[in-house]
Order: sequence, then C-alpha cells, then structure tokens
Amino acid sequence: MWLYLVALVGLWTLLRFLRERQVVSHLQDKYVFITGCDSGFGNLLARQLDRRGMRVLAACLTEKGAEELRNKTSDRLETVILDVTKTESIVAATQWVKERVGNRGLWGLVNNAGISTPSGPNEWMKKQDFASVLDVNLLGMIEVTLSMLPLVRKARGRVVNVSSVMGRVSFFGGGYCISKYGVEAFSDSLRRELSYFGVKVAIIEPGGFKTCVTSSDRLSSNTKMIWDKASSEVKEIYGEKFLLFYLKNLNELDKRCNKDLSVVTDCMEHALTACHPRTRYSAGWDAKFLFLPLSYLPTFLVDALLYWTSLKPEKAL
Repeated sequence: MWLYLVALVGLWTLLRFLRERQVVSHLQDKYVFITGCDSGFGNLLARQLDRRGMRVLAACLTEKGAEELRNKTSDRLETVILDVTKTESIVAATQWVKERVGNRGLWGLVNNAGISTPSGPNEWMKKQDFASVLDVNLLGMIEVTLSMLPLVRKARGRVVNVSSVMGRVSFFGGGYCISKYGVEAFSDSLRRELSYFGVKVAIIEPGGFKTCVTSSDRLSSNTKMIWDKASSEVKEIYGEKFLLFYLKNLNELDKRCNKDLSVVTDCMEHALTACHPRTRYSAGWDAKFLFLPLSYLPTFLVDALLYWTSLKPEKAL
C-alpha cells in the first residue's frame, strides 16, 4: 500500500511541476503595469520582465527613481509618476496606461507599492499613524486596482498583489500587519469575482527580505519618533529597558533578512507568465517553514509562544 501511495504522490508532483512550467504565449506583446518601482521588488521585477521582452509600464513615486530605472532598461520600458494615495494621480496614470495598451488591454497589474512605518506597539501610536500606512498599502492598492480593472478584464489578464507573511501572522502593532491582512481579504474576494471573466489573481507573501520596508535604520528612527510622542503614562508602563530591547531587535533585522530579492520577483514573474499561476506564493524559507506553519497553529499556541519569547513591559503583570 505504501508503495502505491509514494507512486501517487510522485505522479502528482510530476504533473504539478509540468503544469506550472507551461508559459503564456506572445509575452513580448503583453503590457504589465507595476507600482512602487523606485527600489526593491518593483524595481527588480521591472528590469526582470524587461529582459524577458515584455512591455513594462513602471510607476515610480519620484522622477529620480524613474530616471534611474530607465537608465538600466531597454527603450521598451516606460515610466510614470504615481502616488497611490492621491486619486488624481491614479486617474492620470490609468489614462496614461490606456493610451499605451489600446484595445489589447493590460495583461498584468502588479500592486507592489508599500511602506512599513509608522509601526510599533499599538499603544504608542495615534490613529493617523495607522491611517498613513493603510492609505498606501491597502486603500491605495484597492483604488489602483479598481481603476485598472477594465483594462485587465479586456486582456483577460492577471492581478498580482504583494502581501506579506505578516498578512498571516501579526507579530507587531501599527498599520502594516493590518494592511496586509486587508490585502489578503481583498485579493480573495477579487479572485472569486474576476474568475467569471477569465482574470486570475495571485498573492505574493514574502518573508524577510532586505528592502526599504525592512531597513533597520528607518525602522529604528521611526520607533524613536513614536516613543518620543507617546504619553508619559505609556513610557512609564513600558519603560526604557523595553525600548532598548525593541531597538536592538530592529538593528539586527538587516542581518536576518534575505538579500536575494529575486526569490520574490521570480514568484511575481511566474504569476504573470505561467498558464496556471498559483493562488498564493510563499517566498523565502522563513515564510515556508516558520510563518506559514505558525498561521495554521491554534491561536492560543502562537500567543503563548510569543508571550514566553518576548520581553515584557516594565509594569506587566
């Protein structure tokens, strides 16, 4: 019986491997719009797809980022300035894309733009701290998607949304984890709705990678800022020892993060070019063997694990 079971698993693995290697035809005629191309995943993906011959429409927040990207790519790649928190900017970018894709429609929309700060213990922050992250990571992504959907539907194309392992397990406070949980929920509902039109939606869930989002300097500076703005009561409850331990962990983050961003962009590329893309892509060994398993454990076990492995506030019970 065990022999039959092993043979069945082997056959299933082989068929899955062969199925996932099937590539969409005429890639050189397909347009892909990517947000957040100044640096990180978006920048690398734009260059990667350009090398593959696809028609990349790269959205950058700054003209400097756009110029640097154009200098590293072919003449096929075009850039546009986009602030995903501003409706007028999204409307203008959508019109710009429409003029380029014409009747072919937009094959791929990659919602990659995102920020991670302000973040930290929830009690240290104000409502606006949460809102500033949600405006970019969730609400901006939703508005870009809704604006571009008619073009994607016309091409019967793909929507690729960048979430995070923090969209499965919430390890810290602030708007980041909340926004990524929202990306997961929005993507799930969108995938089911658009399946009737032949549009596929994929979610990318990276683990820890070295980008601006995980920059130790940026995160440490943010933590000091929100600590300084916190009330005297909060500072007394948590204490300086907690702050120093928190900062120490952030300063070590760069060392723990994977520097090979292609692990993530390869997942994005597969979602855009494969005939049968996955629904979710867990990128990185930490995502596959730590965060993903944790997300399936009973909540009380994850809570207990975090409780016993983390530093407690000074005035904790």
